[in-house]
Amino acid sequence: MKKIYFLLFITCTLFSLQSVAQQDPQYTQYMYNPQTINPAYAGSRDATTFAMLLRTQWVNFDGSPTTGTFSANTPLGAMENMGLGFSVVSETIGPAVETNLNVDYAYHIYTSDVNRLAFGIKAGIDLLDVDFNKLQIADPNDPRFQSNIDNKLQPQVGAGVFYYSDDYYVGLSSPNFLSTKHFDESSLEDTQVTSVASESIHYFLTAGYVFRLNSDLKFKPATLVKAVTGAPLQWDVSANFLYNDKLTLGLAYRWSAALSAMAGFQVSDGMFIGVGYDYQSTDIESYSDGSYEVMLRYDIFKKPERVLTPRFF
Repeated sequence: MKKIYFLLFITCTLFSLQSVAQQDPQYTQYMYNPQTINPAYAGSRDATTFAMLLRTQWVNFDGSPTTGTFSANTPLGAMENMGLGFSVVSETIGPAVETNLNVDYAYHIYTSDVNRLAFGIKAGIDLLDVDFNKLQIADPNDPRFQSNIDNKLQPQVGAGVFYYSDDYYVGLSSPNFLSTKHFDESSLEDTQVTSVASESIHYFLTAGYVFRLNSDLKFKPATLVKAVTGAPLQWDVSANFLYNDKLTLGLAYRWSAALSAMAGFQVSDGMFIGVGYDYQSTDIESYSDGSYEVMLRYDIFKKPERVLTPRFF
């Protein structure tokens, strides 16, 4: 049954009779590393930051997505009003492996003593590999599955804005403005199939606020809204508590999709480790054991005062 569900999923995604919008990778702990979706975040932490995240979605579901990300960014310039970053995102879904390599640049403007507005651009490449031999195909001679896709390259260009202080942030971004086609009619001209699978433009809105409840406890609600043509609007809301600037505990809800639990620990002044778990609120939970994330963030601070009060985002 699992293989049937996956085959239906991949077939509908890649070879539907109309253009199909493909979602970017899903994250539960998006609030701790917004750089992958918003280039304007680069350089905003006043530290050189390295971050890694591994996600396994729909555990025990054959062909389920697995995602790995690595990012780094640092402030630049005499006034540290610029940021430069680099990110790698690799996702495997069944027979397909997609890898994004991007460079991020941001320019930060002080709008007051504590508030800053950043503008960012993202540029890079997307590599797609599809090995159809990994599928259980009913008709081995089906012409649509005879030629694998090897290192198909597409350019990426995106942009974003990020308004923030030590207590709150609002971001709006699109990681890739280019609507690219993974398959076209010419590649399938001998099959009498005119299907097209395209990657549509994604838009992300993020926001969060830190409430200082007392000297030891902080509360941060956060949200992410993702919109893409051809797919339902996705809305995430979360609530995290930070105790003694060390222990983080939180819950999140992805509208009509999942309930999530998160935990994190500030191991040292520069190192933060976080984990997340999603319980799917859809029928797919009957065929999987949830989704898991683990992340590691490491800061090399340039300003000593940042060590005393590590930022929540």
